Amino acid sequence: MKTILKVNRKIIKKEKIENIHTDFAYWQTKSYLERLSALESIREEYNSWKYDNKQRFQRVYKIIKR
Repeated sequence: MKTILKVNRKIIKKEKIENIHTDFAYWQTKSYLERLSALESIREEYNSWKYDNKQRFQRVYKIIKR
C-alpha cells in the first residue's frame, strides 16, 4: 500500500536564529514524518524542475526464465 504524505505549507513558524545553530539541529527537532514529508516535497520539486514532470524508469528489464 502506497502512503502519500503532503506538506501543509500554510503553517509558518518563526524562530530566532540564536535558538537553532545548525540545519542538523533544526531537523533533529522535527519528527521523522515531518522530515520524510519535507524530503518528498524537495524530491518532487527537483524532478519537476529537472525532468519537467516526466518521471520514468531509466531502463526496462525483461526477465527470461531459461
